[in-house]
Amino acid sequence: MTAHTSKVLFLSTGDATRSLIAEGFLRSLSGERFDVVSAGVDPGASNPLTSEVMKEARIDISGQKPKSIAYSLKQRFGHVIAICDTSKERSPIFPFALSLLHWSVVDPNSEAGLPSQKTEAFREMKSKTRSKQFLAETGEMKVSELSIA
Repeated sequence: MTAHTSKVLFLSTGDATRSLIAEGFLRSLSGERFDVVSAGVDPGASNPLTSEVMKEARIDISGQKPKSIAYSLKQRFGHVIAICDTSKERSPIFPFALSLLHWSVVDPNSEAGLPSQKTEAFREMKSKTRSKQFLAETGEMKVSELSIA
């Protein structure tokens, strides 16, 4: 990691499912271009479906652990991305961040129904992450790379 690597924080509520998935995608797509972490307003144990669905995308997030807000407030981030509506409303102020973004992503944990329906909700959420778009907007990914799964 170089001294000039920009830090990205994905901020979520609940068990941080959405932020862990976004962290996994951005980490996978950007290599060492960003130092990526996730934090939860109310972090807890991650739903096992999170890792399972990311493994389908060939991304191992088993080593990722969401940080606490207290940890996050002690750090400087180039980009802070609230990954859900509640975290945007409840998020602390990060005055030194270059950009404060909001991605409205539905919590797959809120899906009711059969196990197969819940798994499908996690797959749908995974496909809605905006990491590729973020990389394009920050100039860290070429437009030609955006079509890569």
